[in-house]
Amino acid sequence: MATQPLPSLDAVLDALFFVAERPLALAELVRILPEFPPAEIRAAIGRLEAKYGGESGVRLREAAGGWRLETRADLKDWVLRLKRVTPFRLSRAALETMALVAYRQPITRAEIEEIRGVDSSATLRLLLDRKLLRVAGRKEVPGRPILYATTRHFLEIFGLKDLAALPALADLDQEAVPDGEQPGLPLFRQEPPGGWD
Repeated sequence: MATQPLPSLDAVLDALFFVAERPLALAELVRILPEFPPAEIRAAIGRLEAKYGGESGVRLREAAGGWRLETRADLKDWVLRLKRVTPFRLSRAALETMALVAYRQPITRAEIEEIRGVDSSATLRLLLDRKLLRVAGRKEVPGRPILYATTRHFLEIFGLKDLAALPALADLDQEAVPDGEQPGLPLFRQEPPGGWD
């Protein structure tokens, strides 16, 4: 019986990114595809990024330490019509709290409340429930308060490669991104972990 020739690496990666429900890291792709050298896998990712650029309705984007297919942000309204879901939205209080954690992590509830000037316990619970924040341990001070940090899901939702990709605080314009805006929608075949809300 003759062996089947290997399909093109671009086609294999295209299929993997299409069915993946989370960003795929280069190390994971190298493990899954031992028949292809790592340099060829990286080059193929570059070709797919170019293929999905321009007028394509989807793009291959680096986020949370890997790559994922996502819809273009300007096509969000049509995708949401099909999915029949409301866009991911957070209140101003949740966005403020999440920004404090993102830029000052690990941070305690008391430190957040000192800056915001209001009780943040309900907001922190919401962000923990949505898997945008996680408990990162306890601070070594009297009372050992809980420390909060962002999650990999936070990076995925906001399309960030890693925390270094956060914009510099000096560059932020509060009016530049409306509440709840996100860069694009991942091509999920089912509801993402934690739901769409």
